[in-house]
Amino acid sequence: MVAHRGEKRTPPFWLLAFIFLIFLPLVGCAIGFAYKVKDIGNRVYPGVVIDGRDVSYQTKEEIKAFFARKEAILAQTQLLIRYKNETVGTFSAELLDLHYNGDEVAEKAYLIARTTHIPSRIVQIVSSFLSLTTFSFPSELQYNRVLVVDFAKQLEQSYNKPPQNALFTFKDERVSEFRREEKGVRIQTDRLLADIDRSLKNLKKRSASLVAVNLSDTPLEPEITLSKANKFGIEDLIAVGVSNYAHSIPERIHNVILAASKFNGVLIPQGKTFSFNQTIGEISSITGYQPAYIIKEGRTVLGDGGGVCQVSTTLFRAALNAGLPIIEQHPHAYRVSYYENGSKPGLDATVFSPSVDLKIRNDTSASILIQTEADAANTTLTFKFYGKKDNRQIDMSPITLYDVQAPPPAVYQDDPSLKRGIVKQVDFPAWGGKTSFDYKVTKDGVISFQKKFVSVYKPWQAIFLVGVQD
Repeated sequence: MVAHRGEKRTPPFWLLAFIFLIFLPLVGCAIGFAYKVKDIGNRVYPGVVIDGRDVSYQTKEEIKAFFARKEAILAQTQLLIRYKNETVGTFSAELLDLHYNGDEVAEKAYLIARTTHIPSRIVQIVSSFLSLTTFSFPSELQYNRVLVVDFAKQLEQSYNKPPQNALFTFKDERVSEFRREEKGVRIQTDRLLADIDRSLKNLKKRSASLVAVNLSDTPLEPEITLSKANKFGIEDLIAVGVSNYAHSIPERIHNVILAASKFNGVLIPQGKTFSFNQTIGEISSITGYQPAYIIKEGRTVLGDGGGVCQVSTTLFRAALNAGLPIIEQHPHAYRVSYYENGSKPGLDATVFSPSVDLKIRNDTSASILIQTEADAANTTLTFKFYGKKDNRQIDMSPITLYDVQAPPPAVYQDDPSLKRGIVKQVDFPAWGGKTSFDYKVTKDGVISFQKKFVSVYKPWQAIFLVGVQD
């Protein structure tokens, strides 16, 4: 029979039966998975493992409770830090906030087969129930690492010791011992932190009530030792620098003498760059400095170490007279009267650790020995450089002063440390201006160092402290 146009043909029975047989199992599986998903409820799907432990069909609360029990054991743990067979630090688990990330890992386990991405969810459900995949999560032991890092910094302050170079004196045309060198030490805090981290995280594998970590150190050798004394090559007085600290208050004089003593007997090895800040070290009441007036943020205030710049200025002048390369030098913001006692403006050097430094390089053929002298009777400070003379020629032009400006009106500042009615002048008016001079050092006809030194001084007013204390 020929079918007419527009007549619908019914699919053969065998085709319908084939389709039914194919899709019936799939529908059955889908219904079965639907019932299993419903039965899971708020429990973790099968095939989920935490630290190798199967947590299938557990709730998040049950997983968290498991970690809470493990943390109860951790609560008995103590961390000891030892240095040279002595305990230098003890931390309880509570102080360290030692704990597992149980909440986080429980949440990750629970989210398997519950992702919002439908295709991924279906794949995870099928893989879970058919055991096609194991979903494994590791837990972590966590602690307050900032606390440990801060303690390591305290250990550095307590136990780090820089090496001390030997100090010498030049007497009777020879160098002799002034102070023997001392080895330094630097504790290995990076290694300590790594050992603590490893030891605490190992508690996952083996619980312990006591975790002991040893602090190690590295010896530091001094650069200048007595054994090298015959190699210094020091033969002559090569330069002198002088400044006058007249009119200084007693506290400032104390600081000048103390700071200058830090340089007495110091050697600058041949070819090395010398740093003022590195040599003088910490400037504070802890190291013996007294409060003297300094300029801070445009005000005259008491600060530890007022007068140290008298020392850097004197050393700068000695370096100029020795013909040494001046690697770093900074003039003061205004003309300080102390540095113009018997001198011209433009020959001063301010320092402020760590950013503002005075650095010079020893480019001579021998070491340079520094000796300092503070003459209290004449209020003069002297730096003497001993080394080996060569045929270097120093040319320094006269200092030019220009753009001179008059000082502004006097400033009166309340001072609660002075009795009412007392007025004390702590700063004197200074004229502003600019200075410049050319400095050139030649050796064997070749220029070894050349620089134009320019200083810009702002005008400065007289400052009076007015007592307000009743």
